[in-house]
Amino acid sequence: MILAIDAGNTNITIGVFDQNELVGNFRMNTKIPRTSDEYGILLSEILFQNGIDKKQIKDAIYASVVPAVNHSLISGIIKYFSVHPVIVKESIKTGIRIALDRPEQVGADRIVDAAGAYALYGGPVIVIDFGTATTYDLVNGKGEFEAGLTAPGVRISAKALWEDAAKLPEIEIKKPKRILAKETISSMQAGLVYGQIGQTEYIVKHMIEASGYENVKVVATGGLGNMISKETDCIEEYNPNLTLIGLNIVYGLNQDES
Repeated sequence: MILAIDAGNTNITIGVFDQNELVGNFRMNTKIPRTSDEYGILLSEILFQNGIDKKQIKDAIYASVVPAVNHSLISGIIKYFSVHPVIVKESIKTGIRIALDRPEQVGADRIVDAAGAYALYGGPVIVIDFGTATTYDLVNGKGEFEAGLTAPGVRISAKALWEDAAKLPEIEIKKPKRILAKETISSMQAGLVYGQIGQTEYIVKHMIEASGYENVKVVATGGLGNMISKETDCIEEYNPNLTLIGLNIVYGLNQDES
C-alpha cells in the first residue's frame, strides 16, 4: 500500500491506496502546529483506527502548498513509516506538460488535479477545485497544462463578510431555500452560493470560448464542489477524490520511470 498526502491550506488530506484502489481517505487540520512525532503518531493512529496496519505502507507520495508544514510532516512520515515520500514538483514525471510562463509557480495540488483529470477523462478538460481558493485549470488534448485562473474560495469570501462587516454573523455555508432572501443569514448564503455558481458558469464559458476547443470536459473537486456542481449544468462530473487519485497516478508514473 502507498500513502498519498496532500497538504492544503485548510486540510491535510490522506489517502491509502492498494494499487489503484483507494482503501482509506482521511483529513486533519493544517493550521494546528505539530511536530514530526505528532504527525507520525497521529497518522499511525488514524490508520490503526481504520483497520490499516502502518507496516502495510511500503511507500508514500506527498504534495503541499503549505511550506510551513513540510519539514515536520515529511520527517514524521520518514520516522514512523520508514519511507521517503516522492515529492510532487514541476520537475517530476506527471503525465502532463506545464505549458505556462512560470511552471515552477504552479501549486502541487493543481499539478496532481490536472494529472488525475487528464488520466481519467482525457483532454481538453477544465478542472475546478473548490478549496480554500477556487481554481480553474485547462489541460488540452495533448496533455498540456495550458492555463489557469485563481479566485477566492467560498469560505474565504464568507470569512471576509463576517470579519470585515461588523453586523454580519458567522454562518453555515449552504444553499438557501430561495434566492430572494428576506433575512440576513439567508441573504449571505444566497450571495455566497449563487455568487459562486454565477462565477463558475461565467469563467467556464469564457475559458472554453477563449480556448477555441470543442467538447471540453468540465470536472470539479474540492470540499464545496459537490454543492456547486449540483446547481449548474456547466460541470459534468464531481470527483471528490481527484487529488488523491492524481497523486496515485503520479506515483505510478515515477515508479515506471525508475
